[in-house]
Amino acid sequence: MKALVTVMLKDGVLDPQGEAVKSALGSMGFSGVEGVRQGKVIELDLAPGTTEAEVTEMCERLLANTVIESYRVEIA
Repeated sequence: MKALVTVMLKDGVLDPQGEAVKSALGSMGFSGVEGVRQGKVIELDLAPGTTEAEVTEMCERLLANTVIESYRVEIA
């Protein structure tokens, strides 16, 4: 079983990497991009019996800085 955890900065938190990507795209001629938010995806290979609640606890304790980041868990 796999879990995909998507971690993004919360709305209102400055995203300098996203701004750098937006600027680079603009200088490459991609003028239609009005905003970029950059995050990360973490893929976990889970042992049988691992619950979504356990993955959520992993996110809360290590994978996401919940002060400035939000996360989404998908079990596949």
